[in-house]
Amino acid sequence: MGGTTMYVRFQSTERSPRGHFPGIFALANGLARDGRLTEEQHRFWRAANDWYDAAYTDPSRVDPTVYDPGVNPGAVAWFKGTATRLLDRIPGYLALLAAHGVPCEQLESADPGRVVYEDEHQVVVVPHSAVARPTDSLNRLAEKGT
Repeated sequence: MGGTTMYVRFQSTERSPRGHFPGIFALANGLARDGRLTEEQHRFWRAANDWYDAAYTDPSRVDPTVYDPGVNPGAVAWFKGTATRLLDRIPGYLALLAAHGVPCEQLESADPGRVVYEDEHQVVVVPHSAVARPTDSLNRLAEKGT
C-alpha cells in the first residue's frame, strides 16, 4: 500500500431508526442494556468495554460536538489499520453478536470520509455521502441465525 493508511470499521448491516449503521460497541451495549446477555456474556462485555475505555480515547470527551448530528452529520468512528492491539480484541464482540443473531460487517477503506477527529488509534469521519458506504472491502461477519 506504500504509505496509504487503511481504516477498519465493524458495524450493523441494518440502519438504526436514526438512519445510521451502529458500530459493534453500540450493538453490544444494546444487548447488555436490553438484558439479553447471559452471565458469562455480561462478564465478557463488561471487562472488554472497561479494557477499551482504558486503552483508547473516547473522541466525544475530547470534542463534545464530534458526534453532534447538526455539526457532523452521520459521524462514525473507524479504527486505523495499525491499531492491531485494539483490533485483536474485536473477535470477542463479533462472537457475542453472532450468538444473538445480530448481523455485522467489516468495512475497510483508505478514504472513509471527511476526518473530524483523529488520534493514534482511530478517526471519526463524516461519510462522503449519507447513503454511500465505503466499498473498498466489505465482509459479512455475522448473519442472523448463525
